[in-house]
Amino acid sequence: MELLRVQNLKKGFGSTDVLKGVCFSLERGQVLAIIGSSGSGKTTLLRCLNFLETADEGEILVNGQVLRTVTEAQIRKNRLHFGLVFQNFNLFPQYTALENVTLAPTMLKRDAPEAIRARGLALLDKVGLSHKVNAYPYQLSGGQQQRVAIARAMALDPEVLCFDEPTSALDPELTGEVLRVIRSLKTGGNTMIVVTHEMEFAKSVADVVIYMSDGVIEEMGTPEEVFDCPRSHKTRAFLRGAQEPF
Repeated sequence: MELLRVQNLKKGFGSTDVLKGVCFSLERGQVLAIIGSSGSGKTTLLRCLNFLETADEGEILVNGQVLRTVTEAQIRKNRLHFGLVFQNFNLFPQYTALENVTLAPTMLKRDAPEAIRARGLALLDKVGLSHKVNAYPYQLSGGQQQRVAIARAMALDPEVLCFDEPTSALDPELTGEVLRVIRSLKTGGNTMIVVTHEMEFAKSVADVVIYMSDGVIEEMGTPEEVFDCPRSHKTRAFLRGAQEPF
């Protein structure tokens, strides 16, 4: 069942066209991995999906309904369909792990305080941090902070979880713990879009892979199609570069 459809999405900044007509769809429960070089438009695409940026042209549909962006109230409502995990965690330093997770549901008065707290505790347990509920961000490792950020993104029950290079700020040891959490979310039936430079992870966890280049989708298909039998010479060149040791 189709959950998300993106039609002809375009976005520019000044004289620079960053997205040049991006189109794709995603079914409920699927994981989409987006790969590509820096500057290809991956992060801008995620920011448009989360309405942190407003697209210049095109439409975003969730469950067949076009998400309008005429008023601020519509934009705020649209954001509730998506949860975003940033590269650099973006936790509030003055709040504990539990408070970071429960802040948005509390502000939106989604439920009784006791129920919001119970949900927050359950989410922290889900990401393996039940022993860190009262810890502040400075008391957590980078991997732990990112796992709190994942729990926070799930707190409002978004229909699509989005990850923008979730391991780019982590060393290899901490990268593994975050990727294991994301992998576990797939088994739970979450619909996810993951912008990543971790090729093996993308190959193993994604149902659909998009390779972006110069603001367009250069190639899209199953992991086997994109990684093992790429049709585009740009895709082949990118994958060769991604496999070369630094």
